[in-house]
Amino acid sequence: MFTPGSILSWATFAPLAAAALVVLLVVLRPILRLSRRAVDDGARLLALAGSGLSLLAAIAAWRMFDGSTDQVQLVQHVTWIRAFNIEYFLGVDGLSISMVLLTGIISFVATIASMPWWSGARAAELAGMVEGGHQDPAHPHPQHFSVRAVPGYMALLLLLQTGMMGTFVALDMFLFYVFWEVMLLPMYFLIGIWGGPRKEYAAIKFFLYTLAGSVLMLLAIIGLYYNSAPAELAGGDTAAHTFNLVELARQGAAGQFERAAPILGFAFTKLAFVALFIGFAIKIPMFPFHTWLPDAHVEAPTPISVILAGVLLKMGPYGILRFNYPLLRDATQWAAGAIAVFGLINIVYAAFVCLAQKDLKRLIAYSSVSHMGFTLLGMAAMTPAGISGAVLNMFTHGLISPMLFLVAGVIYDRAHHREIERFGGLAQALPEYAAVVGLSFFASLGLPGLAGFISEFMVFSGAFPVFTTYTMVAAISVVITAAYYLWAIHRMFLGKLNPAYQGYPDLNWRERLSLYPLGAMVIVLGFYPQAVLSVIGNTLQTLIKGMSPL
Repeated sequence: MFTPGSILSWATFAPLAAAALVVLLVVLRPILRLSRRAVDDGARLLALAGSGLSLLAAIAAWRMFDGSTDQVQLVQHVTWIRAFNIEYFLGVDGLSISMVLLTGIISFVATIASMPWWSGARAAELAGMVEGGHQDPAHPHPQHFSVRAVPGYMALLLLLQTGMMGTFVALDMFLFYVFWEVMLLPMYFLIGIWGGPRKEYAAIKFFLYTLAGSVLMLLAIIGLYYNSAPAELAGGDTAAHTFNLVELARQGAAGQFERAAPILGFAFTKLAFVALFIGFAIKIPMFPFHTWLPDAHVEAPTPISVILAGVLLKMGPYGILRFNYPLLRDATQWAAGAIAVFGLINIVYAAFVCLAQKDLKRLIAYSSVSHMGFTLLGMAAMTPAGISGAVLNMFTHGLISPMLFLVAGVIYDRAHHREIERFGGLAQALPEYAAVVGLSFFASLGLPGLAGFISEFMVFSGAFPVFTTYTMVAAISVVITAAYYLWAIHRMFLGKLNPAYQGYPDLNWRERLSLYPLGAMVIVLGFYPQAVLSVIGNTLQTLIKGMSPL
C-alpha cells in the first residue's frame, strides 16, 4: 500500500479522508436513523483510524528514508496549475522527515487524548465526561470537551492534522502556503468552541497574530517567485518563474536574489528575509510576538495544547530553515546576530516569567517560549553542533511539551482548576501521576539521561565559539528553569495532602496510552539521540555549508 512515490500523500491526506467520512456520517444520520451516541462513537473511531493511518505512513516514511544523503527523497512531483507554474511537489530531506514523524506521533496522541475513556461512573462524573452533562463552566463538574459536538471536533482535528503534515512535506511555495493556511481555521474553531472561559478572546488573538504573519509571508513568496530565474516544471516544460523550493534553493546559492532590484531603497533579499522571518517568528513564538501563546494554551482543550506545543511551534523554525537559510543566504548571515539576541531574550525572559506564574498551564506555556529560544540560538550559530542541536531540540521539545500539557490536563479533569498554590501533597493520593509529572518536568529542565539535555548541550557547544557571552547567559538561565519546575513540584506534590483532593483517581488507561509512549521516547532519546541525529545531520551540514554570522 505504501510506496516511496505515494507515502507522503498517505501521511498527509489520510486524516482529511477520515474527516470527510465524519461529515458524511453526520449528513446520513437522519437517513440511517442513527442516535447521537452512535454518530459520536463513529466520529471517534474514524478519527482514530485516520490519525493512526497517518502515523503508520509517517513511520514507514522514516524507515524508507536514507539518512546518508542530503537529497530530497520520497518525491511525488506533478504539475498542478500550469497557468501559474504551481506544482504538487511533495518530498522530504533530513530536516523535514524528523518533523513528519513527530507530527504523526503527536497527532495520534492528541486523538487518543480526545477520547472520553474513563474508569468508573464517579470518576467520569468528576471529569464531566457524561453525555448531556452540565453545560455551565461554573458548575463543579462542567461537561468535558470530549463529549460536546463530537463530530465537529473530530473533523476539525483531522483537518488540522492534514494541514500540519502537508506543511512539512510541501516543496512548492504555493502548496506550502496552502497547507500553512489550512491549519489556521481548525485551530481557531477548536479553541473558540471547545476552549475555556476566555476561549473567544484567545482564538481571535491567535487568528489575528497568525494571519498578520501569513500576509507578510505571502508578500515575500510573491517577491521570490517574480525574482526567480526560468526553471523546468515536472512535465518538462520551461516556466519563466518557479515556486519549486528545491530549484529556488539552487538559485539562492547561485546569488539569483541578490541581483533583484531594491524596493524603496532597501535590498530585496533583506526585505524578503525580514518578512518571512517575522511570519515564522510569530509561530515560534519569538519575543515580542509571543503574547498570543499563553492565552491560546490556557484556553485550549488539552489535546489542542498538545498539538500546539508539540507541532505548531516547530513550524516557525522549520520555515526559517526551509526558506530563509537556503534561499536568502547572505541576508541570513547578516541577521544571525539579531536571531541570537532574540533567542537569548526568549530563553531568559520567559524563564523569569515562569517563576511568577500561578496557573500550571500558563507556566508550561511560558516554558515553551523559553525552550524555543534554544532553537533560535543554535540556528544563529550556523555551526554543525549548533544547528543539529536546534533541530534536535525541536524534536525533543515536541515530545516533552505534550507530556507537560497532558499532565496539566490530568489534574484539571479532576480538580477543575490549575492553581498551583491550591494543591499540596498530591503524591500521596496520586503516586503514579506524581511520577509521570516528575519525569516530564525533569526532562524539560534538561536532566542528563533524558531527551532535553542532549539538545541543549549541543546548542551550547555549537553556539559558544560564535556567541560566547550569549551562551553563558543562556546557560545560567537553566538554573532558573530548574527553580520554577522544582518549586512547582514542591507546592503540588510534597507536604501534607490537601483534604479536598483525597480519593481522587490516579491515571487511567486513556491517560497512560497518551503519556507512557512519550515518556519512553524521552528516555530512549536521552541515551540514544543518534537515532535522530544520524537522519538530520547530512541535510543540516549542507544547509549551512559556507555560512557564518557576519
